[in-house]
Amino acid sequence: MSDNYFDVIIIGAGPIGLSCGIEAVKRKFSHLIIEKGCLVNSIFNYPTNMTFFSTSERLEIGDVPFVSHGDKPTRREALEYYRRVKHAWNLNVKTYEKVVSIDEENNNFLITSNKGKYFCAKLIISTGFFDKPNYLNIPGEELPKVKHYFDEAHPYAYLKLVVVGAANSAVDVALETYRRGSKVTMVIREDKIRDSVKYWVKPDIDNRIKEGSIKAFFNSNILKIKESEVDIQTPNGIITIENDFVFAMTGYHPDHDLLKNAGINILGDEDKAPEFDPETFETNRKGIYLAGVVCSGIDTGKWFIENSRYHASNIFNHIEKHMKN
Repeated sequence: MSDNYFDVIIIGAGPIGLSCGIEAVKRKFSHLIIEKGCLVNSIFNYPTNMTFFSTSERLEIGDVPFVSHGDKPTRREALEYYRRVKHAWNLNVKTYEKVVSIDEENNNFLITSNKGKYFCAKLIISTGFFDKPNYLNIPGEELPKVKHYFDEAHPYAYLKLVVVGAANSAVDVALETYRRGSKVTMVIREDKIRDSVKYWVKPDIDNRIKEGSIKAFFNSNILKIKESEVDIQTPNGIITIENDFVFAMTGYHPDHDLLKNAGINILGDEDKAPEFDPETFETNRKGIYLAGVVCSGIDTGKWFIENSRYHASNIFNHIEKHMKN
């Protein structure tokens, strides 16, 4: 075989993509992991001071111990951990390489990236969802002041901020910026902060809203974003407030374009979930598998690192059965 042929190619070097690479090594399949960003790119793009909801042992893969300093691991600790995993298993990872097409040639899959062409017998797509934000689709969302990602609070100290959303990301942005002196207004479609917010954080945000330190408009939506103002539809009518930045923490969704390019069916108008076997994770396109949160469609809260680690073993049980018989 040529140097650019592999038994298995994995698109995405997140924790579940790395888990798939580990299974390939265990079962002596040649493998290549292609990642358009850095190693565990989504985790790298989490807020600088983020703490995971899960405990460290529930984020472990490949029998590599994950020891954190606190009860919950931090983003920085997770980045270090997954680097150690990559090194421990000698995983073959190419970073900063974007897959642009998936085709077939001579009964193999032809994977074309911005840097080269590769062939494989089996393909696993484990691309996550963090790179595709759910847009508000309102006037002014294209302005530079509108952010769909948050890194740290310091650049926004003492400014007037609007935070859209009621889940963990929105709550983290609101609390961190409030504590750097920002004037924070939350705009929330629901009638309360979500019950799924991290249990050690929820009382904090509830109390800040109750005392008025953080203003919250419930059952409300942003109508229009302007250079220095925001129009908000509230139960009491439309109001306009002064504003410097808008953080639209409205969630993210998988890259359906890549799935469609691979010939994978997308089912339903609402959940837009890809078609796959829930036991083997093979899609309607034979030889192509899905792993991790990319399986969920719009419902990205269904799969996490801790409850999708088994995807890799199920996939490779199926691959091994078909490739070694």
